[in-house]
Amino acid sequence: MSKFDLTGKKAIVTGGGSGIGKAIVQSLAGAGASVAILDLSLSAAESVALETEGDIQAFECNVTQLSEVQKVVDEFAKGRLDILINNAGIAHVGNIEKSTTEDMTKLFNVNVMGVYNCTQASLKHMKAAGGSIISLSSIAAHVGISDRFAYSMTKGAVHAMSLSVAKDYLVHKIRCNTISPGRVHTPFVDGFLAKNYPGNEKEMFETLSKSQPIGRMGKPEEIGALALYLASDEASYITGSDFPIDGGFITLNS
Repeated sequence: MSKFDLTGKKAIVTGGGSGIGKAIVQSLAGAGASVAILDLSLSAAESVALETEGDIQAFECNVTQLSEVQKVVDEFAKGRLDILINNAGIAHVGNIEKSTTEDMTKLFNVNVMGVYNCTQASLKHMKAAGGSIISLSSIAAHVGISDRFAYSMTKGAVHAMSLSVAKDYLVHKIRCNTISPGRVHTPFVDGFLAKNYPGNEKEMFETLSKSQPIGRMGKPEEIGALALYLASDEASYITGSDFPIDGGFITLNS
């Protein structure tokens, strides 16, 4: 077998209908995994499934609803699940004074309870044979970033939850790790620039790119490659770890 071969393994990717999630789906499917995309937009999930070679199923799923998540996970896993990628999440811009109770609740429900719900629903399918859980955290969980109060709170929680799950489920051979991306060029970034800097998108794109020490934004497929490694047997000695993939942002910006 080649390295990073996932043939015969079953994987779930939440938020797999676009951006980083889409790249992770394509990476896992390309390595032979059977992949379920759980996304709020069924059409987006189906579009990724159609354009990606491999065994891919699309499900409409709101990760904030445990009963909905459990139903979809049970339908796909049928007692066997090897990989869970907790990728679904939303962003928010604002300091604590500009973060309302409604903002906090919405961010918490998606970014924190979404990870809880999907992990809770998946564990019973992993406990018999082990597995790999990978949750998308952020550099915002590790360093202070201006105007990211609510978002940073949720990603810090994701990191802490991952450590706890990694500790508690060692006995079941379930590994749990996080990936902390820096700024990655996705359709979300393009939409953000178009909305907030109309007419100056190119200049702001360059400014944001240069804020990364490496001089550019990350690519979704680079996150996908890291997720593939952590999901594979080649990473069987890794659990309870966080992997920044940030162009040097955390360590080289001080």
